[in-house]
Amino acid sequence: MDSAAIFGAVMDNMEKVIVGKRKPMELILIALACEGHVLIEDVPGVGKTSIVSSLAKSLDLSFNRIQFTPDILPSDITGFSIYNQKSGEFEYRQGAVMSNIILADEINRTSPKTQSSLLEVMEERQVTVDGITCKLPRPFMIMATQNPIDYIGTYPLPEAQMDRFFIKISIGYPTIMEESDILLRFQYENPIDHLKPVAGREDIIQWQEKVRTVHVDRSLCNYISTLIDGMRRHRDVVLGPSPRGSLALFRACQAFALFQGRDYAIPDDIQKMAIPVLEHRIILKQEAKLKKINPSDIIEEVLRNTRVPVVDDNERK
Repeated sequence: MDSAAIFGAVMDNMEKVIVGKRKPMELILIALACEGHVLIEDVPGVGKTSIVSSLAKSLDLSFNRIQFTPDILPSDITGFSIYNQKSGEFEYRQGAVMSNIILADEINRTSPKTQSSLLEVMEERQVTVDGITCKLPRPFMIMATQNPIDYIGTYPLPEAQMDRFFIKISIGYPTIMEESDILLRFQYENPIDHLKPVAGREDIIQWQEKVRTVHVDRSLCNYISTLIDGMRRHRDVVLGPSPRGSLALFRACQAFALFQGRDYAIPDDIQKMAIPVLEHRIILKQEAKLKKINPSDIIEEVLRNTRVPVVDDNERK
């Protein structure tokens, strides 16, 4: 099964559970194809957990849910060493993070110390406990959720951790007709209970490797760099996207092109992926926030003011 076919099959399978949220699901699959992590920020009850669960079931991958609370410890996530009296040695016991897909539910409700235990996990895809380093299974993906409205008892994610999320998405409320369809779909039972996998571990790994073969012309690399530089220099920005953000946008445009059935990227791919990939990486000045300016406004302004390159068909490999 080729990449576009896998993408379509997984999307169709998830839509047996999720109604009217194709765009967020597409972004999650793009992040998975790019070996990235996803931050889902939205109000309670709109289907954040259901999307993650339906993805895990559709892919036949191991899945763990971590409910973040103020009393959860780093060792609960990364694991710990315990002394074995028979062998006379310390043994490593795996934590909840040892799985293909991790749902970090309400990640901002745990302490900064526990949040920081995910930094190595998200970037290096490994855990180090008492000098012992263990690689995480592949594929590996963290999907974290947080509520942007309730700030009581929460700890905002630091910039270093926000930057490690490949994409930030919002699901939003359904339309009247979509909500009506949800009621009928869940009338007798939860459809996720009967969801069957349509792709496996090897399919996803092949998918991820295929993304890296999509050709990106040098002019598009310059286009990405120019966009990023424009955001960093913007008058309303305190901190712009990092080089990690540039690479994320580069990789996202490769994945988007692949899902469109192309083996080469075009400027439109970059433009479509710019906001979900870069929005959470921009920190605004206080006066800009008072003017109700959003990071997405900055990205759109820079996109409008940056010359779009023309890629010569003869230069595509």
